[in-house]
Amino acid sequence: MLKEVLNKPTKWTMMKQLIMKEIDDLVIGSLGIVAFISFFVGGVVAIQTALNLTNPLIPKYLIGFATRQSVILEFAPTFISIIMAGKVGSFITSSIGTMRVTEQIDALEVMGVNSLNYLVFPKIVAMMLYPFVIGLSMFLGILGGWMAGVYGGFATSTEFQTGLQVEFIPFHVTYAFIKTVVFAFLLATIPSFHGYYMKGGALEVGKASTTSFVWTSVAIILTNYILTQLLLSK
Repeated sequence: MLKEVLNKPTKWTMMKQLIMKEIDDLVIGSLGIVAFISFFVGGVVAIQTALNLTNPLIPKYLIGFATRQSVILEFAPTFISIIMAGKVGSFITSSIGTMRVTEQIDALEVMGVNSLNYLVFPKIVAMMLYPFVIGLSMFLGILGGWMAGVYGGFATSTEFQTGLQVEFIPFHVTYAFIKTVVFAFLLATIPSFHGYYMKGGALEVGKASTTSFVWTSVAIILTNYILTQLLLSK
């Protein structure tokens, strides 16, 4: 499928419009739910960490440390990507699947348009902006943890900020964004595959959306394990 996506490219004037539409639908349209979830999950991580620090000898800055590590390493790149597999993946599969059911894809082929390039390539390009979404998720997750920790009375602002800075490894951020780029590619291609090659009617569109969500989530989790083993293991 990927080889065919790059063949017979659509004219740039048309492709530019398609890419901008996909950016609006897939990336900008997802900012609200990502911001909401990230902020409150970051707060929950901070509160749960604070409630488990029952020993008075354990420094309070570990609340900020645990929040930073949880959000940057796993929550923002992986957990948000699984949520996006449900939102973005289902949208991609259902939109392409509906075009297949209503024979719009066949009409594109009759007109000499490479339907895979026309439908899938803009989605892949648009999802390359996905790291921006994850960067926002990291920021809001840590902000939510800070607000929950400080205003919940679990730690002072100085203690939390100390935890954010202590033993910080810049490569962890690089690792998170490497994962994000790979996940973005999976989020664009797997749902497109299930939508483009589906058969049947309107009922099968719903089934294809469910199937694409399951397989995209499985691919993200397996890829996460492999990349973690490759990039972080010594």
